[in-house]
Amino acid sequence: MTTPRSRWTRGRSGWALGTALMFALGIMFGLIWENLLLGIVIAAAVSIGWLIAYESWRGRNVGLENRDDDGAQL
Repeated sequence: MTTPRSRWTRGRSGWALGTALMFALGIMFGLIWENLLLGIVIAAAVSIGWLIAYESWRGRNVGLENRDDDGAQL
């Protein structure tokens, strides 16, 4: 009988910690500007960008030649 693999990989801890830090900073920014909703919206937007950048950095396909790529890259 095999044990199920954990879906939480080692690299996800850094992303989760960074996301929590981004939200904390966004909330602090919102409190400083006396607009908590603005801070939460900014934190959410930055966290999505953080997710894209972090997963791209961790990618295993860096430098591969893709003949089907038409130049539209993130």
